[in-house]
Amino acid sequence: MSYTVTNPYNGEVVKQYPDAKEEEISQALDAAEGFYQLNKKIKPEVRAIQLKAFADVMEQNKEELARKAAINMGKLLREGRGEVDLCVKILRYYAQQGPNLLKPKPYIYEMHKEAFLHYDAIGTVLSVEPWNFPYSQVIRVLAPNYLIGNPVILKHAGIVAGCAELLEQLGDKAKLGTGAFKNLFITHKQVEEILADKRVQGVALTGSEKAGSIIAQQAGANLIKSTMELGGSDAFIVLDDADLDKTVSDAVGARLRNCGQVCTSAKRYIVEEKIAEEFTKKISKIFEELTIGDPLDEDTQLAPLSSASATTDLDNQVKRAVENGAKVVVAGGKVENAAGNFFKPVILTDIVPENPAYYEEFFGPVAQIHVVKDDEAAIKLANDSNFGLAGAVYSSNPRHALEVARQVETGQIFINQPSSAHPELPFGGIKNSGYGREMSDIGLYEFTNQKIIVL
Repeated sequence: MSYTVTNPYNGEVVKQYPDAKEEEISQALDAAEGFYQLNKKIKPEVRAIQLKAFADVMEQNKEELARKAAINMGKLLREGRGEVDLCVKILRYYAQQGPNLLKPKPYIYEMHKEAFLHYDAIGTVLSVEPWNFPYSQVIRVLAPNYLIGNPVILKHAGIVAGCAELLEQLGDKAKLGTGAFKNLFITHKQVEEILADKRVQGVALTGSEKAGSIIAQQAGANLIKSTMELGGSDAFIVLDDADLDKTVSDAVGARLRNCGQVCTSAKRYIVEEKIAEEFTKKISKIFEELTIGDPLDEDTQLAPLSSASATTDLDNQVKRAVENGAKVVVAGGKVENAAGNFFKPVILTDIVPENPAYYEEFFGPVAQIHVVKDDEAAIKLANDSNFGLAGAVYSSNPRHALEVARQVETGQIFINQPSSAHPELPFGGIKNSGYGREMSDIGLYEFTNQKIIVL
């Protein structure tokens, strides 16, 4: 069975789910089409009420959702609660702001003639989502599309099947409507078949470069809209006038949140040489002293990785980096002979372009420190990447930080704060980090027919 939930803390199989039958998929597509056709006649304000109800239901079930994520993929309870809080914010943002954002936009042509841009639903959207944020990744797609009137079919990662099941149950409890949101435990072949169905008009994927390339090709072959949120190797730039204590504190959280399994993690610390030694000393001490343990224990600081394969792959990646010349600042790695997927934090330095690690994404608690001479060198190194998802710049002079931030090639960059998600702000990347945007008004319009009516 491809959908198997295994507790990352102890390696015990929690539950297995059978793949969806063809009849179940057919019924889901029929129901989705029914929702789409029915809601063409219903104003967004009505669906906004149900988004608010869904937000309330998720908030009321925060503890259950957080525990489910901890058992499915190892997320710390406090981080799981935080993820649910983000979902609630996204749902309420679109419930409150969405109807106004969907009002026709006026245009003037030939000096005085009028036209209006209308935002219409286009049909069913397939949401292909990863395990690392099992709720918020889904809600970022579901909330705007539901408001528009596009039904969403979810294909979630196998290891968080329990989270997917629970989320659908809560959607039903919130009375989103028949066909509005359906989770299916489908195979890769079935994904391809769904994308070929004429009723499906969009696909949103968050995942690896490989998965993105496959789904983008399938979407292109069927001439349907796609958005891709893929990997990242984000730069965390520390200028020589930064407040070091605040910077170090933020840098730890920016790298080790969700046990480092975040596309927008601060994977590359780029530090100017004047303060590099002190930065390295301070952050190394924190990395070495973190408490690893059960994600259900409130005192645990670092949870296990999501799966046994992720742990082994990351450990091999670190070893390969060292074999190719990287120096170890903080030694860690896979905890041998442990029941769970434990991985002690690692800090590497002296990684050169000839090292495979230089252009790779480390999806786990592994940080890189790159020491550079000045701002120009920091910017050059930050941009020497196949990715461009997010990033941060730290300086006690905001104008100085802004000058650097404007030259970094990325989808989002934060000044004197770690990268994070906010429903009011567009989220997405460039280069191999993908295309399209989620959240904000831009995310709302991704899967609409922007139809101009000319008077």
